[in-house]
Amino acid sequence: MRREGSALSGATTVMAKELADNLASVRMRMLELLIFVTGAGAVYATIGSVKDIAGLVGEDQFIFLKIFTTPRDPLPSFVAFLGFLIPIVSIALGFDSVNSEFNRRTMSRILAQPIYRDALLFGKFLSGLVTLAVVLSALWIFVVGLGILLLGLPPGGEEVKRGLAFLVTAIAYGAVWLAMAMLFSIVFRSAATAAMASLAVWLLFAFFWQMLVPLLTTLVASPDPFDLASQLKTISIGLGIARLSPNTLFGEATLAFLNPSERGQSLGPILRSQMEGAISGPLPFDQSLILVWPQLTGLVAAVIVLFTIAYIMFQRQEVRA
Repeated sequence: MRREGSALSGATTVMAKELADNLASVRMRMLELLIFVTGAGAVYATIGSVKDIAGLVGEDQFIFLKIFTTPRDPLPSFVAFLGFLIPIVSIALGFDSVNSEFNRRTMSRILAQPIYRDALLFGKFLSGLVTLAVVLSALWIFVVGLGILLLGLPPGGEEVKRGLAFLVTAIAYGAVWLAMAMLFSIVFRSAATAAMASLAVWLLFAFFWQMLVPLLTTLVASPDPFDLASQLKTISIGLGIARLSPNTLFGEATLAFLNPSERGQSLGPILRSQMEGAISGPLPFDQSLILVWPQLTGLVAAVIVLFTIAYIMFQRQEVRA
């Protein structure tokens, strides 16, 4: 039988329905409250340190960006809070997105309508992504407004561009974990198992991956301590393995956007010959974007790969009434 309509017929309907459920659910409201309370606490605690820094260094055209990156003991920075909380929110949005339909025996009823499997899956993913984008955008506006109120100065145009780039990066970072949670929601019929599997992967990348990188690098490459080329190759292999983690990609992209003086020293080895003739000072926004374009591409590629695997597995599953 020939398929009628576009490949995504019904996706907007599914997205609208799931989006309304996400925004109105008690689980989502609790997560939003958690994010806003922790975000406000981190920013409020940071303001004092930022004022001290501004008083020491005098005029700083990027002083507003320090709200996002400056920690104050015992609290980490706002960026560190987001790196921890975004995966949790994304997993909460996706771990039962598909298997809940099977458990409630509503999957066959949905697919009996003029809604195809790819439209259903795409609509659920878009609803989770839009929900995440709404929450993060509201938090970003809240933090900027709080910074203006407490610092008494507005952000400059360059700071706004860098802040928006950071927001887009955070949404892409969350999309990776959302796609992973949806994949486990398809693989496992139990929502609890899907949630535990998603959290296990997050714990691996968040806390243990940096410990495994040196071991994996040693297994892949055998550096010669007397050969500079061999050492550079080993460092490159280690960076490649480390960047298999979404957390590493998010951290490097955030560092470049929110720290304009970052010239790549923290993103990989730089030879002295490469620094000859370089002009000291902060990088323009477009140069920072070029610097972390591979990291942003990696996050988007991870989303596409995970969603493609989820799509293939969902297409092969049997749906019974």
